[in-house]
Amino acid sequence: MELIDNKAFVAFVEDIKDRIKAAQYHALQVVNKEHIQLYWDIGQMIVERQEQHGWGKSIVEKLSIELQDEFVGMNGFSARNLWRMRALYLEYSKSPILPPVVAEIAWSHNIIILEKCKDEHQRFYYIEMVRRFSWSKTTLINAIDAHHYENTLVNQQNFEEQLPTQQAKEAILALRDKYTFDFLNLTEPYTEAQLEQALISNVREFLASMGNDFTFVGNQFGVKVEDKYYEIDLLLYHRGLQCLVAVELKIEEFRPEFAGKMNFYLSALNAYHRKPHENPSIGIIICKSKKRTVVEFALQDIQKPIGVATYTLTESLPKELAQFFPSKEAFIERIEGITEILTNKNRRKKE
Repeated sequence: MELIDNKAFVAFVEDIKDRIKAAQYHALQVVNKEHIQLYWDIGQMIVERQEQHGWGKSIVEKLSIELQDEFVGMNGFSARNLWRMRALYLEYSKSPILPPVVAEIAWSHNIIILEKCKDEHQRFYYIEMVRRFSWSKTTLINAIDAHHYENTLVNQQNFEEQLPTQQAKEAILALRDKYTFDFLNLTEPYTEAQLEQALISNVREFLASMGNDFTFVGNQFGVKVEDKYYEIDLLLYHRGLQCLVAVELKIEEFRPEFAGKMNFYLSALNAYHRKPHENPSIGIIICKSKKRTVVEFALQDIQKPIGVATYTLTESLPKELAQFFPSKEAFIERIEGITEILTNKNRRKKE
């Protein structure tokens, strides 16, 4: 009887399984792209024939009946879905950035983005987030409702000045202007220690609220400088950025000295805890509130990459935040800068 190296055989079986899974995933991607392309073509044909023949709304109802009679058991040809195909084509065909990426995600995700988002850059952002991080429908809806896109656009940081261009773009994408900790059962008044402990007790939800690629390292993380220990409230690691992320929690309004203290922490982390293959550490100061001009001045001469955000225990985007949104031109430039890195990564992956 032939002897088989058990360890080698186990590895062989795992390699075969991985190859099969890869083939299945690729097949699903191909099917999805064909699926979305079909829906796009149907939407285009409905629009063009309505314009050509002057047909009204009833044509969609009649078409739905004909298709469901012909393709019995095949889902997707309800009148409601046909209207969605038409709407998707009408909305996205006017954009230079949406048609190439629409087939990258499932139809159900496309519909959520189509119906809940109105700006093309906002739609592109969420399509890329779904594609890059495999967001579920629930995660996507929660992100839109929590103003994930808006809070990325208006975040305050000095990453562009303190980090290489590529890393800065990724870091900007990882930072929010405001975090929502609506999973905490905290009532006023509470202390910073209580806030920290509540986040630790709900660490899964906390990391989800921070965004993707964050992992938890520890709380009250000690860094020793000379003969004294200094404790960082929360220490995270960002897998995409490949760096340590120090988080300081403040239940008060931002003060300039917070930035100086964080600058010190980052220097200590880089000197004593950063590994050779890791990028420079990043700091995030999360406060109860902030005055945006004060934050801008506080970060101007800081030599380490730091972002300043606020937190809330309920989901809302303050109306007063609207005045800090950039002009339409700057708005488009900012989001194109953010999404450029995602587009380039997608292109490199295909190559």
